[in-house]
Amino acid sequence: MTDVIHFSAARTAAAIAAGELSALEVTQAALDRIAKVDDRINAFLHVDADGALAAARDVDQRRALGETLGPLAGVPLALKDVFTARGMPTTCGSRILEGWYPPYDATVVAKLRAAGVIIIGKANMDEFAMGSSTENSAYGPTRNPWDTDRIPGGSSGGSAAAVAAFETPIALGTDTGGSIRQPAAVCGLVGVKPTYGGVSRYGLVAFSSSLDQAGPLARTVTDAALLHAAIAGHDPLDTTSVELAPPPVVAAAASRDLRGVRIGVVRELSGDGYDIGVRARFSDTLEVLVGLGAEVVEVSCPHFTYALPAYYLIAPSECSSNLARFDAMRFGLRVGDDGEASAEEVMSRTRGIGFGPEVKRRIILGTYALSSGYYDAYYGQAQKVRTLISQDFAAAYERVDVLVSPTTPTVAFRLGEKVDDPVSMYLSDLCTIPSNLAGGPAMSLPVGLADGLPVGFQIMAPAFADDRLYRVGGALEAALEARRGRPFLDDAPPL
Repeated sequence: MTDVIHFSAARTAAAIAAGELSALEVTQAALDRIAKVDDRINAFLHVDADGALAAARDVDQRRALGETLGPLAGVPLALKDVFTARGMPTTCGSRILEGWYPPYDATVVAKLRAAGVIIIGKANMDEFAMGSSTENSAYGPTRNPWDTDRIPGGSSGGSAAAVAAFETPIALGTDTGGSIRQPAAVCGLVGVKPTYGGVSRYGLVAFSSSLDQAGPLARTVTDAALLHAAIAGHDPLDTTSVELAPPPVVAAAASRDLRGVRIGVVRELSGDGYDIGVRARFSDTLEVLVGLGAEVVEVSCPHFTYALPAYYLIAPSECSSNLARFDAMRFGLRVGDDGEASAEEVMSRTRGIGFGPEVKRRIILGTYALSSGYYDAYYGQAQKVRTLISQDFAAAYERVDVLVSPTTPTVAFRLGEKVDDPVSMYLSDLCTIPSNLAGGPAMSLPVGLADGLPVGFQIMAPAFADDRLYRVGGALEAALEARRGRPFLDDAPPL
């Protein structure tokens, strides 16, 4: 059973469907792995062993009765602790929600349960998804399985670390400015931000409502496609959900050549500030794409250089509004309610203690940007920049099918290295933010190592052309594995 933890999600599901393994055996193997290594990783905030085993037994019973189950039935999954799930606490990595058990499932959670996916537990994260390192969690940092002195990325660092540490084959994260793709890059995984509106946000505790998007973290392009397909689709409970048929991402992931595909290298997402090793792996990967028959050209997106400052006005502004609901009156933490304190005093004390420094920083920044006399100068101007970035994408896609860049400027940095330098931390999302602002889909996949640490390669596509990510990603993954002679994660250092 030990080898099961190294199976891909697709291979695990196939073995269960063929009767070679039971969902119960696979789930127990995942729980055993978590018990063995998670004290060194801290990927999980809550492990629902009883619930997971019960769900696994249910899958086995349904299969024995001849029911047709989803393609991921019986596969364990780590769920980022920003999604509501009945029977499990939802903290968003924050003290202010400590002990809160939501009475309903997020739509994506309901879909996963219906598909027979086994939700093992809730994964650690930067508080309210605000961070790039998972050091902002109120429950301690998550560590990168490649080097436990380094960060696993953020804010979906717990989800990424769980997959990279072979605790689960797949995980669900959220991406507001790169929070799936950046952890995928530094942990050596495939991570996808679907088109905004392509996956329901109902039950996803909001950070920035116009940017947040749920998506998969996995070891292979096919696994990411299977999870993406399981959660995609219109949801009437989410007013931002788009009523379009999801693209055929699973079929696209089987691609093996790229003849006729035009690939644009974004000039503004390269050059100074990028590690030498990251640049080298990026150049190597472009050569592989040419060898697959793709046409690679340079494309300029001039307003991408303003994406970072625009994002750090738009996202904090929306966060200051969304987090106003955590007021100590309705649910979660309540501090200083001695019977004499006013509601305003209780609220102030609770928010002062319940929110961490990064959340407070962004609430203050966003409140200022939205305040009278400053709204047009800051938030309004940032939204205009957002429009210009969307226009850059549109112009580029008239020339090419997809755009590419490094996912992150550097490999995983050391824990504590950037905690006291917020601007340096924010620069980790330099390449990922434009796709969030424009709403288009984007993928990161591993393309090798630099200084012994994973390097990610980012693929971006037009809105609702998510299948293009999987076509390019699937072909690239196959070519890299053929060149290497083994799957990428076989190189991962054992824990």
